[in-house]
Amino acid sequence: MCGIIGIVGTEDVVGRILEGLKRLEYRGYDSAGVATLAGGAIERRRAEGRIGNLEDLLRRSPIHGSTGIGHTRWATHGRPNEINAHPHATQKVAVVHNGIIENFKELRAELTAAGHVFTTDTDTEAIAHLLTALITAGKAPETAMIEAMNRLKGAFSLGVVFADWPDMIAGARRGSPLAVGFGDGEMFLGSDAMALAPFTSRISFLEEDDWAIVTRDNSWIYHDGERVRREIRQIPSTGSSNGKGEYSHFMMKEIAEQPAAIARTLGTFMVDAERRSIQVPHLPVDLSGPSRLSIVGCGTAFLAGCVGKYWFEQAARVPVDVDIASEFRYRGAPLEESGVTIAISQSGETADTLAALRYARAEGQAVLAILNAPSSTIGREANAVLPTLAGPEIGVASTKAFTAQLTVLAALAIAAARTRGTMDEKDEQAVVQALLDLPHLIAQVLSRDSAIRSVAHELAGARDVLFLGRGTSYPIALEGALKLKEISYIHAEGYAAGEMKHGPIALIDKRVPVVVIAPSGDLFDKTASNLQEVRARGGRVVLLSDAEGIRKLRGDVASAIELPAVHPFVAPILYAVPVQLLAYHAAVARGTDVDKPRNLAKSVTVE
Repeated sequence: MCGIIGIVGTEDVVGRILEGLKRLEYRGYDSAGVATLAGGAIERRRAEGRIGNLEDLLRRSPIHGSTGIGHTRWATHGRPNEINAHPHATQKVAVVHNGIIENFKELRAELTAAGHVFTTDTDTEAIAHLLTALITAGKAPETAMIEAMNRLKGAFSLGVVFADWPDMIAGARRGSPLAVGFGDGEMFLGSDAMALAPFTSRISFLEEDDWAIVTRDNSWIYHDGERVRREIRQIPSTGSSNGKGEYSHFMMKEIAEQPAAIARTLGTFMVDAERRSIQVPHLPVDLSGPSRLSIVGCGTAFLAGCVGKYWFEQAARVPVDVDIASEFRYRGAPLEESGVTIAISQSGETADTLAALRYARAEGQAVLAILNAPSSTIGREANAVLPTLAGPEIGVASTKAFTAQLTVLAALAIAAARTRGTMDEKDEQAVVQALLDLPHLIAQVLSRDSAIRSVAHELAGARDVLFLGRGTSYPIALEGALKLKEISYIHAEGYAAGEMKHGPIALIDKRVPVVVIAPSGDLFDKTASNLQEVRARGGRVVLLSDAEGIRKLRGDVASAIELPAVHPFVAPILYAVPVQLLAYHAAVARGTDVDKPRNLAKSVTVE
């Protein structure tokens, strides 16, 4: 969520801190700020809204320094305004913080009684005053960091500069990611590798309860009072993938990148010359063993898991529990020892999914992680990573990461089915061929963008929209509703088509468009019956189907989007694309901030 960047070097750092902050915009934020050390004093500039506002402020009122920290804030405590923006500072200390300090009220009361004056509504300001009290009492920065970490309760990653120590930055991590970057005569601190990519590819990730001192020449990492070594990893540069190119928005660019992302991801599972069989490389578990699987994720990743449940149960005949990660550990589910949990996350830093992973590990489960960032915290703590080779995803609303997650789950379900003897070679070749056909078929969907845009403009004027689907189309209905509401701000809900008559049908009238996801196949006639229930009550039906399905229902729908015929197993991957395009074009028509929708963050690193 919040983004941190820090640089200690020999030249002015403000411009590069801004560059790092721009690379953190994808995480979501509502204010930004920079603090530098110059002449023994802390200089600070903060602005509400986009980083462009901060840039304008710095042009009017520049600051300088060879040591500095920057921050993009996603508001938790206190309104998103300039006063509450980070860095928070006293004359002695400036702090940037990602996370939540649970005992900040207690600390604030204690420090106020000691004479400290608070000016914001945030939890973070308590950290600045706590460190100031410790420094004023004669503590060195190293000691102050240790004592402060012992007092703080909650989750945090911190970047701290001290006025009297101008050539260093302190960092700390508990429950929220932080990395140290190694340069030539300069060092860096950042929330993730994306922020540091323009400056260095040599990165060390802090582990839980680590803290660090970073100077221009070196870094020292400590844990439980002892100096420790953390691996320095060579992280591939992601800089070349960050431009929008010919597209108006990152989201549309990333929708268009799905054929390539799926092909790359699928390529990691192909093993024979014909490329028509699946093998999962370096898998530390026997897929024939578990009597039950657990899948956890948040948001779109959870919905990918819902599709995976159908695939594993139907193809591999293994029962699956799918949980929203934030509920998983609190449900206290008894897990089979030596069983398998699959954790799905785009960033690999999702706080709730990480907590679910740790719960599963504590219960004796092996954890497979499906990630777009294998070097992330979840990637480092899982037993194995199954990568989604989607490349950087900047738009907050997940698109290519989602279909890449589905691709991995499909491959894993096929491998499990073959291992468990529930799918023969002929059927495997058929579904693998269907997967191989997907990039071409998705390209066909993208070529029909103008037709989808026309339908989306009809949806853009609605107050409420319903999405319906059966079988694996049901999670895609949920995903379509999620996409529409998060970027267009239209209220939308997804339902299993058979559930309409158990309540949601009360909402149907001529003002409510109903998007029906119905590829022709075994469930088509059942879905068609539910469509008639909607039509009989005046609902405007938008049908997503293939030519056969549209032929059967053409007279019964207000609009139809024709999609290529596809094998039923891979239909949810294909049908994910038009619901993304519907949401995108509806949002553009309404003039919303497509890539950075209000109140949302790309990487949710607080619980």
